Order: sequence, then structure tokens, then C-alpha cells
Amino acid sequence: MVEWTQEERVIIKEIFSKLNYEDVGPKSLCRILVVYPWTQRYFAHFGNLYNPEMILANPKIANHGVVVFRGLEMAVQNMDNIKNTYANLSKLHSEKLHVDPDNFQLLADCITIVIATKMRSAFTPEKQATWYKFLSVVVSALSKQYF
Repeated sequence: MVEWTQEERVIIKEIFSKLNYEDVGPKSLCRILVVYPWTQRYFAHFGNLYNPEMILANPKIANHGVVVFRGLEMAVQNMDNIKNTYANLSKLHSEKLHVDPDNFQLLADCITIVIATKMRSAFTPEKQATWYKFLSVVVSALSKQYF
């Protein structure tokens, strides 16, 4: 189990309080699909993903990006029990969707980049370290079913 300091809890909640899911969600998901094109196979049923412009304009991708951030919000609300909070999501991604668990870290990296571009200098090294810790716990929880 991960131990969170009060300062870390404040930082994570502060970052989330500044996020517009309809903005950062689609940008994060689009980034992974463009930068790591093999991840597109999990979204083939979302329609035309043949080039970056089509990915960026795809409403299903945009909607799923928001879903991802709502899922992250569940982790924020349950920081002391993220693994159990994500047990069903881990099972879904493992057994039904067959997502390669390495992709969770790739998405976490894309999310971090999007947030860094939004927050700019307010995303200090200390905040980034806390954010990295948070997403590492999320990635571990989503990967739990695989091991």
C-alpha cells in the first residue's frame, strides 16, 4: 500500500481542481494514439483514425478521453484504496479488452505532458514528482489483473 503525505494529497487534489476534463482528456488520448500508433488497435471501432487530424476530430475519442479523466478522479477520491477501486477496470482491460499493460504507462506519460503544457511553470518539479507517484499507483492498479 502506498503512503501519501498530506502535502501530496493536497497537490493531487489541486491539480485535479484545475483540470477541464473536456480539454485535457481528449488531448491526452489523442496524444497516445498519434505518438504510439499501435495503441489505435484498441479503438478501431471508434471510426477513422488514419491520421492525426482525424484522431483529433473524432468525437468518440474525445468522449473516451473524458471518461479516462473521470476514472482518474475515482482514484483521487479513493487514494488509500486505488487498487481495489480499479479492480474491475483492471479485469475489463485484461480479460475483455486485452490491452497491453505497458500502454497504461504510455498514457500516463501523455497525460503528464498535457498537464505540464496546461500548468506551465506551476507544474513544479515537486508537483510533477507527486503526480508521477499518483499515476504510477494508478498504472500499477490497472495492471494488477495481469500479474
